[in-house]
Amino acid sequence: MLDLNAYLVYATGKAARRRLTETLAPHGLRLWHLTALTMLADVGPQSKGDLASRLDMNQSDLARTVQDLDRAGHVVCTRDPADRRRIEVALTASGRSLLTRLNDDVHPIEEDLLAPLDPTERAQFSSMLRRVHAHLGHPARDGASRG
Repeated sequence: MLDLNAYLVYATGKAARRRLTETLAPHGLRLWHLTALTMLADVGPQSKGDLASRLDMNQSDLARTVQDLDRAGHVVCTRDPADRRRIEVALTASGRSLLTRLNDDVHPIEEDLLAPLDPTERAQFSSMLRRVHAHLGHPARDGASRG
């Protein structure tokens, strides 16, 4: 199994997701909440459709995620005056503050996950992950620095 890179990526991702889930749960959040907040911080206000596309996320799942964040005051949703069908989602000051706290909570998890790597290897690993991510054609890569 350890010769199958796809398995290693899956198993490592599963462990990372479990740790992130445990960290986000006390805040009443899921990984999609963190991802949406991060994308909005990285690229600015987005229509719900564009945000779903960039995150490679189902529209109805995104709608629930945005609704949760809107109710909590972390994002604000407004209709585009040029196209009333379009709903624009923007990060609020509360959302930025929450994201800062979440990043502080997530940083130790990433440090622990990458503990076997020295700083140069971590930079190389991150660079390689971004390249593979881009190669797979994930929409989030366009204009997102952390997404």
